[in-house]
Parts: sequence; C-alpha cells; structure tokens
Amino acid sequence: MNTIIILALAVVLLGGLLFAEKKESLPGILLTKPLLSGLFIATALLLPHPAGPYYYLILAGLVLCFAGDVCLAFFFNRKVFTAGLAFFLAGHVLYVLAFFITAGVTTGTGVSLAGISVVSLFVFTRLRPHLGSMRGPVIAYLVIISLMVVGAASLAFLQDFSLHARALIMAGALLFYVSDLFVARHRFVKKDITNRYLGLPLYYAAQFMLAFSVGMIP
Repeated sequence: MNTIIILALAVVLLGGLLFAEKKESLPGILLTKPLLSGLFIATALLLPHPAGPYYYLILAGLVLCFAGDVCLAFFFNRKVFTAGLAFFLAGHVLYVLAFFITAGVTTGTGVSLAGISVVSLFVFTRLRPHLGSMRGPVIAYLVIISLMVVGAASLAFLQDFSLHARALIMAGALLFYVSDLFVARHRFVKKDITNRYLGLPLYYAAQFMLAFSVGMIP
C-alpha cells in the first residue's frame, strides 16, 4: 500500500514538475522536484530489504542524486549546475560500486563495455563543440555513466538473482543513461522543453527502478 501511494504521489508531482518546467517557474520547480526526488529515497527506505552493501550503496547514491536534483533546478547558474553534476557523478560512482561488488566481472561486462563505449564516443563527438571549459567534467561524467551501464549488465548476466531483479536494474541503468543525454542536450546543445518532457520521466522511472531493486538483491 505504501508503494502504491508513493507512486501515485510521484505521478502527480511529475506532472506538476513538467508544467513548472514548461513555464520556467523556479518556485514551481523547487516546490515539486525535491518532493518528487525524496520519494525515491522513501521507496528504498520503506521496502523490506537485506541490510547488505548493495542496499547501502544504492541508498547513498539516491541521496546524492537528490542533492544533484536540487542543484540542477538552478541550471542557469553554472557553478550550481557544476555542483549538481558532481553530486550525480558521486551518485553514479556508488551505483557502479553496488553493481560490481554484487556481480563482479561476468559475460555481460565485456559485451556491454564494447557497446556502450561506441555509443558514448558518438555522444561525446556530438557534444564536444558545445562544451568549452566543461569538456573535462563531461568526459568524466560520460565515463562514469557508461560504467554504470556496464555494471548493471554485469549483474544482469548473473543468474543468481531473479529475472525480475536483473531486468529492473538493467532497465534502470539504461533509462538513467538516456535521461542524462537529454540533460546534456538541454544544457549544452539546445534548450528545449522536449528535453524535459522526455528526460524527466525517464530519469524518475530509472531512480524508482533502482530503489525497488534494493528489496531483491542481498
């Protein structure tokens, strides 16, 4: 029941956030976004879960992403945006650790590393003319989010866990990766509400998927 209530609230808040983004209303964004992001932390806390490293790493990653969300609300301020990028980078690092500590190196590691490297290189070549002094941080971010996908794939190939758990983690990592591309496009290439309409639902779906996964991985 708690999960149903949380998800219902999330849908309402997401609608409010998208409306605020369309109106470029900072008060509206600050009213909805922190509450919405707080819900994926609440999900991880309320679900029955094993008290292992996976849980604590994912929970800490969710908290750091919450901090990143608040900072990115001020996307027009370069310093605050950079701080948000740092919070997300740290959150992704914890997700990477959660996946690799749980799964180690599997068949999925090499396969996904080859595939995501090609995609990320292509993304970087498209972003590079727009980055300026942000080139270094963006490269670091691309490396980390790519490793997050690789870590999720490593775990997805490990049949020690249920298909549901592995699919949830893999989908969460991929949706997170794609949502980050919309953030980058909005910040560096073209400010367009379509980036928010597509990126934000993908982002929150990804975070909730990872939050739900804590109840399935020891």
